[in-house]
Amino acid sequence: MARTRRLLGESMAVVDVVIELRDARIPKSSENPELRKLTLKGGSKPVLVLLNKASLADADETARWIKYIENDDGRKVGCLACDCVTGEGFGRIVPTIRSLIGEKISRDGDKGMKRTYRAMAVGIPNVGKSSFSNRLAGKKITKVENRPGVTLKRQWVATKVGLDLLDTPGVLWPNIEDPASGLKLAVTGAVKDDVFDYILAARELGLILARDYPARLEERFKVTPEEAEGLAGDKLLLLCGRKRGMLISGGEVDEERAAKTLLTEFRTGKLGRITLDRCPDGKIETTADGEGAETDID
Repeated sequence: MARTRRLLGESMAVVDVVIELRDARIPKSSENPELRKLTLKGGSKPVLVLLNKASLADADETARWIKYIENDDGRKVGCLACDCVTGEGFGRIVPTIRSLIGEKISRDGDKGMKRTYRAMAVGIPNVGKSSFSNRLAGKKITKVENRPGVTLKRQWVATKVGLDLLDTPGVLWPNIEDPASGLKLAVTGAVKDDVFDYILAARELGLILARDYPARLEERFKVTPEEAEGLAGDKLLLLCGRKRGMLISGGEVDEERAAKTLLTEFRTGKLGRITLDRCPDGKIETTADGEGAETDID
């Protein structure tokens, strides 16, 4: 992680725009706070935030997140919803990048310069950077797998849109202050399945569904809002398993099976379009140390 952060800092100086991929289901939890500091050093670097896997996220919540992310006082930021597998939203990426670096393009034009501009793709593991690079290049350039940690080094990719793209390894920051964010990263698959307690993650997912998407929980697991009300995460997960008949000898619920089923149905979209991070009201402001702070919109 330390090495990747250093490489990101070094690469920042040689690119014209940063493309940050986040998971549309967890726009806040999948943000790397180190990136804000890096893009603000030595003058603000334009940033395009792509909310990938938007086809799996709540469309209304995604629209709110786009407005919130673009309302950034410290940086020039654009934000788009996209899907790197289906190509949804890709037609707007190049025009948005040109808008973000428009001043630089104009200055180069005044000097008679014609050059290929450079972008850097960054994001957490398993967010879809390799799929993004391959689609932008128009062919398979980087390895793609549905698991974190596949891209292990920086690599330049020539694209079909006149942009040189630097693909970087996915990195998770070492200190996740909010434990709930860590669980959400685990729920979406940003953390390898063998290094986190998937039962705890499933319990967290069940609580979010009961609070924000009770109809989905009732449709897939037959748990009504009245039954879910006031239940702790462990009790709720056991109820989901019982309702789906996931029993072992003695009539006990197979909690491991219930957890894996709940996580799989979320990740594959069988639970419907769901966003785990609620969008806050307000705007992003830059404090003295480069961190973001939320304030109300006047």
